[in-house]
Amino acid sequence: MMEVYLNIAEWGEGIFGAEAAAQAYFRKSARDLTRREAALLAAALPNPKRRNPAKPSVGHRRIADRLMARAVAAGPLTNCL
Repeated sequence: MMEVYLNIAEWGEGIFGAEAAAQAYFRKSARDLTRREAALLAAALPNPKRRNPAKPSVGHRRIADRLMARAVAAGPLTNCL
């Protein structure tokens, strides 16, 4: 279910899906994103028009940090992400 959502989510004007967002914001494929870049993309949702993953505000970075900490705490449950 998460894969479907991430592949149709709008990350900006005309930017649909995680692959398009990775290309638009980081100029690389989604498979090549660092954990930090992936967290910044995830933290942009649900308001990507206000949160730019390539130029994150302090608050946006804080949300990404929290997501990364939760992924570490979840352990192997997040290995597929």
